[in-house]
Amino acid sequence: MFVVTYRKFFYALSALLVIGSLAAVAFWGLNPGIDFKGGSILEIEYANSTRPVQTDLQNAITPLNFDASIRATGDMGYILRMKDISQEQKSSLDKVLSTFGSSTQTRFDSVGPLLGTEALRKSLVSIILVLIVIVLFIAFAFRKVSEPVSSWKYGIVAIIALLHDVIIPTGVFAILGHYYGYEVDTLFVTALLVVLGFSVHDTIVVFDRVRENLGHAKAGKPFDQIVGESISQTFTRSINTSLTTLLALIVLYFIGGETTQHFSLALIIGIAVGTYSSVFIGSPLLVSIWKWQEKKKMKGGKK
Repeated sequence: MFVVTYRKFFYALSALLVIGSLAAVAFWGLNPGIDFKGGSILEIEYANSTRPVQTDLQNAITPLNFDASIRATGDMGYILRMKDISQEQKSSLDKVLSTFGSSTQTRFDSVGPLLGTEALRKSLVSIILVLIVIVLFIAFAFRKVSEPVSSWKYGIVAIIALLHDVIIPTGVFAILGHYYGYEVDTLFVTALLVVLGFSVHDTIVVFDRVRENLGHAKAGKPFDQIVGESISQTFTRSINTSLTTLLALIVLYFIGGETTQHFSLALIIGIAVGTYSSVFIGSPLLVSIWKWQEKKKMKGGKK
């Protein structure tokens, strides 16, 4: 299949995306939400025919010294992000907001800095643990596969593909955070964990077909041909599964609120990238490892 034949092109494309994502994170960093850095977030919806002018709202809140940032949401609402405030301070803020007309507070969350740090630590630990468990599971599931590529190498290839699937959405959110103020919160971490599960499922489907075809292959049949046939046999299933999921997420992105929009966007990017890596990165890497092993054997035989 062309995926195996032109695998170096797909490697180069993936490397470009990963390097670009890492550069974005290194230069701009991520914009942490209140889940990680602590603070308060309030979403308010005005009932009047027109909502207040954003600059007027900002000028009215500035004397409270909350360091609040205000962003419009929907047709009649605003989202206010500020430092962690007490109940008394919240009451003062409510009085200021009420002077602009009848309104409804649809959300108010407050997280202290210590809880934010703990949430960040647990999020990183959860991602690392998931990656470790995935490697162990794949190594166990493919324990009877020893030729021509060892079972543990399937796990390493899966991790490379999964890192690719995590790094690219993170890089995109670093860019969106720098230019549009997109924040990274626990929902973003949840989206990454969902992406890991979805992507490894796709990868294992292809790997499992490779394992089956290895058992039924005629003696002397090249490994790259077996992998190519396996990708061809699972290609339509992978694309259809991902496409139906992406269609549902796209609908959620356009009809959902701000929180679900960012969550669904992370999933859209991650699942699209994960489908690409499962087909165009994971299995071709097995072929590259096999070819490297064959060259090493040939050099050893010449000696």
